[in-house]
Amino acid sequence: MTYRPEPGDIGLTTISGHVGRMVRVGQWMLGDGFGKPGGARHVKNWHTDVHYLRCPEKYREAVATCAVGYTGVPYSMADYFSLAAHRLHIPAPHLRSYIRTSKHQICSQLADAAADNGGWHLFDDGRWPGDITPMDLENLYQKMDYS
Repeated sequence: MTYRPEPGDIGLTTISGHVGRMVRVGQWMLGDGFGKPGGARHVKNWHTDVHYLRCPEKYREAVATCAVGYTGVPYSMADYFSLAAHRLHIPAPHLRSYIRTSKHQICSQLADAAADNGGWHLFDDGRWPGDITPMDLENLYQKMDYS
């Protein structure tokens, strides 16, 4: 049976074309290889080529509301460079605040911020706010037991 997503779920999919290639290069810079996760979208219809991090029921409404609040936040390839600088321990002034800001984000940062602001904390490993890559979400999905 195909899972039908609910509000607050985070869909993971692959982006094709030029943008998809740029995302994969960004992932490679972060040491994540050329994995399959793609970009962030607000969708009302579900798709079969997507797998979902399933939001716990108690957070659904808050996470969905927070996610809609991020509508219009621009995608930023510069965030891949800042995340790579952080992971490579390259000292850069204001790097933490740049990664944390919600004025520009890659898809994984936006999804994590919406979840976190809605009370659903995806990661509890002490990472900086915003230090989330598409492969971090994919790896989290792989650990989940949705059987």
